[in-house]
This record gives sequence, structure tokens and C-alpha cells, in this order.
Amino acid sequence: MNPALSVVVIGRNEGQRLIACLESIPAAKQIPTPVEVIYIDSNSTDGTPAKAAELGARVIVLDHGRMAAARARNTGWRAASAPFILFLDGDTTLDPEFVEAAMKEFADPEVAVVWGERREIRPEASIYNRVLDLDWIAPPGLSDFCGGDSIMRRKMLERTGGFNPDLIAGEEPDLCRRMRGLGVKILHIAAPMTKHDLAIHHLSQYWRRAVRTGFAYAEISSRYRATSDPLWSAESRGNILRGSLYAGAAVLAMIASLGLRSPAPLLILAGMALAVVIRTAVLARWKSPSWTTLFLFAIHSHLQHVPILQGQILYRIGRWRGQRRELIEYKSS
Repeated sequence: MNPALSVVVIGRNEGQRLIACLESIPAAKQIPTPVEVIYIDSNSTDGTPAKAAELGARVIVLDHGRMAAARARNTGWRAASAPFILFLDGDTTLDPEFVEAAMKEFADPEVAVVWGERREIRPEASIYNRVLDLDWIAPPGLSDFCGGDSIMRRKMLERTGGFNPDLIAGEEPDLCRRMRGLGVKILHIAAPMTKHDLAIHHLSQYWRRAVRTGFAYAEISSRYRATSDPLWSAESRGNILRGSLYAGAAVLAMIASLGLRSPAPLLILAGMALAVVIRTAVLARWKSPSWTTLFLFAIHSHLQHVPILQGQILYRIGRWRGQRRELIEYKSS
């Protein structure tokens, strides 16, 4: 078989989510044929490799070594044989129109990556799904990054060496940064790409996901700080400032309220926070027509800086101790 497109799906304990993902691939319209589907499993314990094989995917199980999305994706594209690789996370379903729309963009030989719009499949399932759904929205056009779902030219993966297996998060922006350094384009198109099942229902899950983001900020910014394209250095510094300010202000307000035996400091802080949240909601109104959703999204936009800061601190402590962090998981099967 000489496939026109290889689809690499990665997952760990995705259960029914993986089945929905694999079933969505043959349902895609005008998908180049023949198509090769490869599922890379990161040592699942819920039987999903067998289910993937039943659905016709070639299954490769990573049953030892460090479990990370970057390692799984590298294993997938290196085992694939098509000139174009569609990467999918196992908790997504492919939009039937995306492949046809994306492949047209590769008529431009400078386009290395095409990605589209990812949205949550069940935003109503929890307040966390609802607000994080808006995090996926980005303006179309030339982009500095892509997400876990995208179509890439195989020859660009070969030229860059693929994803950095040392990263536990942020491997896609890191790869895109190295591709852009070769003078190619990362293109975000205004077309539905995937529906995602975030499956966050508890604060602890939300917190761990943000801590993982902090690890990515710290690790990637430290790699590129002294270069002409210091990826995520501004984001890392901004988070350190905001996370410290928000956490420090809350602690000082509580101490002041206890010392004065008055709720006034806490009320003043709450008033200031409300003003900042309203301003953020107004600025983000292009993302949603719902002001309730925008207000919740604005709270998330500021609240997340605290666990992200925690992730940055934990990364730096681990590096100082010479420790290598393993995968940070936030969802269950």
C-alpha cells in the first residue's frame, strides 16, 4: 500500500473516546485514499489497543520507557509511510470536512502544517469544559504554533527530527518554532477540525492541567531564552509576575483582614478583581455571544496563573535536583 495520507492517533486509557475517534476517520469526506491509520498507545490498562485493532488500525504499544505525547507522535510518524501525516489525539473526533479543506492549502509548497478549529464536544458537561472550550479559539491565518491535531508534511518532520521527546507538554509549539526557523509556514484555517472531549469535572483536574502548562512554559522558555526567537519567554515572565501578584495579594488581604478584624481588605481586593474580570470578559467578547460564559472564561484567564506558576516552580526545583518529571495526567478513562 502506498497511502496518500497517514493518520497517527495517540492515546492512553481513552476508552470509548478512542473508538469514536477511530470511527470518525473513515467518515471523513474526500479523504485521500488509500489511507493508513496507526494508533500509538502509551501503555493503557483499559483494553483500548485491542479495540483499536478491531477497528482496523495498526497498533503500536509503548509499554516501557517514558510516556509522553511527543514520544508517541514520533513513533507514529516514523512508522507511517505517507507524505502527509494527520495527527489526532485519542480524545477527539475528526470533522468530516477538515481533511479536504486542509489538503488544498498544501498546494503552496511553503506550507508545512495546517490546522483548524478544535472545540469541545460537551461544553455543557462542566464549568471547566465550558470555559476551556474558548481557549481553543484563535484567529485564522499564519500562526506561530499548532495544537495536537494537525496535518504536517512528512519531509518537514524528517528535517526537524520531529517532536522533542524530552518535553511532557508544549511539544507542538516547540516543533512549529523549529519549522518556522527553516522558513516554512504554519497555517491556521477557519474550518472545523476536531471535537475534543476534555472530560474535566473537578477542580483537581483543572489544576493539574494548568500545572502541566507551567512545566511547558518553564522548560521551553529556558531552552530558547538566549535565541532570536525566545519561544514562551514572555509568557513565562508574565505568568511569574501575575501568578505571584494574585497569590500574594490574596494572602496579604487575608492577613490584613485578620489584623484589622475587618473584611474591608478582602472586599477591596474582591472589587478590584471584579473590575479586572469584567474588562477581560469585554475584550474576549469575540469568542462567545454568552456573557455568562465570557465572565467565567475571564475568571479562568486570571485564576489559571496560580497553578501555572506552581508548575514553573516545580519544574525549576526538579531541574535543580536533577530530577526528570514524568507525564502529568488530569483525566481518567
